[in-house]
This record gives sequence, structure tokens and C-alpha cells, in this order.
Amino acid sequence: MARHVPHDDPGDPDLRSPWRYLWWLVLAQRGRVLAGAWWGSLSMCGLILPPYLISQAIEDGLRGGDRVALVWWCAALLAVAAALALIFIARHRTMTLVRTDASLRTAQIVVRHVTRLGGVVRRKLSTGELTYLQNGDTARIAHALTSTGPGVGAVIAYVATAVLLVRISPLIAVVVLLGVPVLALVTGPVLQRLHSVEGGYRQKQGELSSRAGDIVGGLRVLSGIGGKPAFEARFRSMSTEVLRDGYRVSAWLSWVQALTWGLPALFLAVVTWIAARMVVNGAISVEEMVAVYLYVTTLTVPVSFFMEGADAIPRALVSAGRVVDVLRLRPEEKDEGEALDVKTGALTVVVSANATLAREAVDRLPAVVADNDDYLFAGTVREAVSVGEHSDHELDAALHAAAAMDIVEALPDGLDSHLESQGRNVSGGQRQRLRLVRALLSEPELLVLVEPTSALDAVTEAVVAKRVRERRSGRTTVVVSSSPLWAGQADQVVHLEESR
Repeated sequence: MARHVPHDDPGDPDLRSPWRYLWWLVLAQRGRVLAGAWWGSLSMCGLILPPYLISQAIEDGLRGGDRVALVWWCAALLAVAAALALIFIARHRTMTLVRTDASLRTAQIVVRHVTRLGGVVRRKLSTGELTYLQNGDTARIAHALTSTGPGVGAVIAYVATAVLLVRISPLIAVVVLLGVPVLALVTGPVLQRLHSVEGGYRQKQGELSSRAGDIVGGLRVLSGIGGKPAFEARFRSMSTEVLRDGYRVSAWLSWVQALTWGLPALFLAVVTWIAARMVVNGAISVEEMVAVYLYVTTLTVPVSFFMEGADAIPRALVSAGRVVDVLRLRPEEKDEGEALDVKTGALTVVVSANATLAREAVDRLPAVVADNDDYLFAGTVREAVSVGEHSDHELDAALHAAAAMDIVEALPDGLDSHLESQGRNVSGGQRQRLRLVRALLSEPELLVLVEPTSALDAVTEAVVAKRVRERRSGRTTVVVSSSPLWAGQADQVVHLEESR
């Protein structure tokens, strides 16, 4: 099963509502979810067997004085315990795959859509918002899918236990059946308050992450204009506020966890007290009271799952709503005068005296946009330019197209040489060519290159322009550059002037 994660094609999600998106995730792996429900039902219902076996061992073996029966009942208890261990392992493995599939499928869909949107994302989503979406929201959505396995089993076990208790005492069975709704009424307001506080905390976390990224990105400018103290004070104030909200979330979360574990124990105590009173009154026997105690003790496991689901599912719906909002984003409508008509399968060079105008025009294209200041991550050169798994032949071909073979050859360990963050240990022209290598290796259908050779000499620039044209032959490529060397290689040249 694991070989299908991640997916070559994650599918087309249902974006009509957060509920429908979660249900789509369930249907996308229905076989695995059904397997999880099967193992969950077996594991939860299997918890009922040990109390029954123990009650029979007490009745036949201890009170009846039959040692052979006692041995057999104990042997049966050991066999059931071993079987339950294997069933729980199978359930956990299956549900881990369900959660992993939901998480990676959501991540793939979001990345695919953001890539198609291109520069629209930069105007509509902050960096912090997108980062938390991929880290926090996908994890919450995945966690909620646990309800599809043990959750189903918890319902079945709950009903089965109530049926068994009817044979002992209808009063106790009614108390058990009404117990979970009462617990839901008690914990509901606390959960709602927690979710409300978490919503504000999550939004401020995204804003703080975006502010940190802006400060780091503009650190050199801030140092030059003497603005570091002012921005430091603002960031400190914002982070203090986020910290304060984090403490509030922790306080409410501690109450939820206390109720999640404390209320089932209180529930057990109430049922045990009722059973003890009935023994004193002669309504049930001691053996039956022991059976009731053991049944209700095992029932605390599915009850805990009910309460966990009541917390996880609303959180997942909020996160699914954010995912749906992102997936509903579409490229902005453009005025007729701003339209950029790009020929499919051709090399188009966009020329403009206004760099901002040119950038806005290409940002509206649903494409992979490679900019001159895109981030280069620390690591080996191979890791910095190769986002996915690429062979040495593919790397060499991209390095050749970007005229970057000399960079690798000059480094002590070639592709395995260390590259500092933002490529600080290589020159500006070398950084530019390495960014171009990374863009070419992504192999998008529509690639936009913004001033990809501005730091290169004319000879190298001419080589790069010719080789990029050859490598991208048959696919759509847009280059923003005023260089005549790029214009000479173009199938189409677009001049932007005053939004036209």
C-alpha cells in the first residue's frame, strides 16, 4: 500500500465545502479506509472479550472451584490478548497510511495549484500563511481521518457493550448509553472556546512568520537606512503578543485534555457506584458487578476516541476550509490593455523600460516563475539545484544549457561541494546560472525567466540564450530581458509600454 504514496496524480478535489473535501479524501482511499474501519471494529470489540473471560473464570473457576475451567479460561484470555496485540498493530499501521496519504495528497494538490497560479499567490497569500497551511493545516486534516477507523470501531463497541449490559441490568445499560451525550454536552463549550482561541493564534502565527521573512529578506536594506532597531521593536512586540496567545491556547488545551481523560474515569466511577449499590440490594451478583466494572473500564477507550474526534473533526473542518479557499484561487482578470499574449510552444521575450510593469505582466501567468533573486538553499550544489530526484545525465544537461559546467568543475567536490545559503561562496553570475539550472530541471510546460543573465558577460549570455532555446524547444518559455541577445533567439518579442 505504501508504494502509492505520494501519487503521480493526486486527483481533483471536491471544493464545494470543507465537509466535501474531507469526504473526498476518504473516497480517494476508500479501500484503505474500509480496512481501517475493519481493524478498528475488531480492536474495539475485542476489548469486550477479556472482561467476559475474566467474569467466567471467576464464576466457574474461583466460585465454582473448578481448577481445570480456571486454567482454560486463563489460557483463552492469553490467546485473546495476543490476538488483540496483532489486531492493534494492523489497525495502527493502516491508519498511519490513511493519515499519510491524506497529508501528502493535500500537500501535492496545494503545491500543484500554487505552481499553476504563479505570481498570483504572492499577492493573495503571505509566506507565513502558505507555510502554516502546508505544515499545520495538512496535519490536522490527516489526524481527523483517524475517525474513519477507530472511530467506527468505537461506535460498534459502544453499542455492543450496551447490549451486553442489558442482560445484566437495563438501568446500567441506559446509564452507559446516555453517558457519551452527557460528556459531549460538558466538553462542547470548552472545545468551542479552544477552537476560537486557536483560530486567532494561528492567524497571528502566519503574520509573524511573514514579518520574519520580510525582515530577513530586507536585512541589508534595513542596515543601510538604520531601520533595524525599529523593526526589531515591532517584531518583539508582535512575538510577545503571539506568545501570550500561545499561553491562552495551552491553558484551554490543558482543560480539554483533563476533561478527555478525567470525564471517562468519572463516568466509570458513577457506573461502578450504581453497580455496587445494586449488589448490596441484591439486584445483581458480585460476578455481574465485576463484569460491569470491566466492561465499562474497556469502554473508556472508545469514549476517549469519541471525545478526541469531537476535538479533531472541527479543527480539520477549519483547516479544510483554508485549503479549499486556496484551491479556489484563480488568476486575476486582466484588462484588455494588460493582456500578455504568449504563443504556445514558443520562446517569447518581454521587453520593457519599466521593470515593475514587466514583472506584473508575467506574474499573472499560471507558470513557474524563476526570478533573479530567488532563494538558493544551503547544502550541496546537487541539492541546491535539484528539487526532485535527477540523474547525473539530467543534471549535466541542465548545467550545459545554463553554461554552468565550469562552476561545478571549479569547485573542489563538484556537485557534492558545499553551497552556502543564497550561494554566498560563489559569484553573482555563478549564482544566476545555478538558479537557471534549477528552473530548467523543474521542466514546467510554461516557464518564466526574469532577467536570467543580467550578471553575465555578452559572450556567456549569448551561449545561454541559444542553449535555453534549444532545451526548451516545443515548450512555452517567457523571458523578461531587454538584452538584444535574447531578442535574437526569440520566436516572439513583446514590448510593454504604459500598460500596453
